[in-house]
Formats: sequence, C-alpha cells, structure tokens
Amino acid sequence: MVREAVESLRLKLGARRPTIGLVLGSGLGAYAETVRDPVSVPYAEIPHFLVPAVAGHAGMLWCGTIGEQTVVALQGRCHPYEGYSMADLVHPVRTLIGLGCRTIILTNAAGGINPAYQAGDLVLMSDHLNLLGQHPLKGQNDDALGPRFPDMTEVYSARLRNHARVCAEIAGLKRGGTDTIRQLPKDGVYAAMAGPSYETPAEIRMLQAMGADLVGMSTVHEAIAARHMGAEVIGISCVTNLAAGISPTPLSHDEVKAAADEARPRLVAWLNEIIGRLPQAA
Repeated sequence: MVREAVESLRLKLGARRPTIGLVLGSGLGAYAETVRDPVSVPYAEIPHFLVPAVAGHAGMLWCGTIGEQTVVALQGRCHPYEGYSMADLVHPVRTLIGLGCRTIILTNAAGGINPAYQAGDLVLMSDHLNLLGQHPLKGQNDDALGPRFPDMTEVYSARLRNHARVCAEIAGLKRGGTDTIRQLPKDGVYAAMAGPSYETPAEIRMLQAMGADLVGMSTVHEAIAARHMGAEVIGISCVTNLAAGISPTPLSHDEVKAAADEARPRLVAWLNEIIGRLPQAA
C-alpha cells in the first residue's frame, strides 16, 4: 500500500522531495494552502487513501515550500469512529514517511481537561494515552516498515519540543491580539478516546485521575505508526473546548471549528517558525 501510494505521488510531485510532513486536524487545514509553489492532490486520487467525511477535513494533499523546506501537508484525516481499520487510518502517515519525511507534525483539535487550559490554547503533546481500544501495529509485523516491538519512551521528540518552544518565543505567540498578554504553548498528555460521542463528565474525571490534560479522537495511532518507521514526531493540540463537566455549556463541533478559527493565525505563525528553522536534512 505504501509503495503504491508513494509511486503514484512521485509522478504527481515531480522533482519535489519533501522532508517534513504535516497532518492538519479539525479546522486547521487551511495552513496547507499557505505553502509556496503548491501541488495539490485529492485523496481520492492517491492509492489506498480514505476520503474524510467529517466537516473541517478537506481531503487534499498539498506539497510545496515553507521557508527553505519542502513539505507535504495532509488537509484532514479519517478517524477510528468512522469504522475503518487501523492499517487504513495510518496509511497516509506511512506514505509521508515513504516520500522521505523524517519529521512528522501532527495537529488536532482537543478538549481541555487541565484546568489551566482555555479554549484557543496551543499545547505541545508530551505523551499520550491510547484508549481507542485498537492498536495500529496489531497483526503481523512488516520488518520493512519497522521493528516488531518499537520503543515508545519518547513518542513526541523532546528535541523537537524544545525547538518548538524556542520558535514560539520567536513567533511571539499571544492571545486576543494583546501584546501585554503572551500565552506560550504548554505541554500536555493527550488521551485518545474512540468517539464519536464526546466524553461524559465521569469519563473526564477518570482521564484526570490517569494524568491526561487533553482529550480527542485522533493522532495517537498516527504517532505510533510514525515512530514505528523511525520518524521524529511533534504533536500540537489546539484546545477548542473545555471537556464535559468542565465546560459550562454543552459541547458541539461548531464550537470546535470556531475555536480553531481563532487560533489559526497563531498556529500559522508558529508552524512557519518550527518548519523554517528546522535544520535541513543531510
């Protein structure tokens, strides 16, 4: 599957050789359209790619330049709750790595569990809890992709998290357009739940007791597959709502998209610095 997708994309991308791959979550996909000299490919034209059906996931692959880096960005993803196999869900990330991307940036919209978070915050994922009830490496291992028992001590690269913090300072991330209030990214543990219903207040209390700061329905299986193939991973969550029992209002997908829209300018500035200042691959 990976080989067929990579061969198809190489024909469409020509001489471009991306080294950084991005997966853009709910409401965050517009960043893909900011690349210079872009080539865009609908997921429907890429072998074995699923086409997202959830609002805010456009289902387009974009390849172009940010700074001096060649990047490929996935504008949206499919989710476990849509009924697909884990192999199908992680196929796009595996394809990015097959194209040559050794750095993978995963973004998502997440519910805030940590009481220090508020809607619109950007959080660096420091670790995760896989509570999806599924694992992307289940089944026979393909040694051409990675080892049978990959280490997950550092799923989200400490080196790249430090790089991202420096880039946040350079980008001058701030909330509400007020120079006197700077809110630089926090770190947090992301819990992946199966969905598609939002969590109950009791489930959020359980996740708090387990050490989670964020909750969502994506990302962790992609991160595991990327580490399986030896790529370095950065995870960035946009807190788009406070979790059930913490939020004073019922949760909705419209709220998620609105908060992502508010955070987008800060995320764009931050990603530009993270990508533009990464050392070029040898």
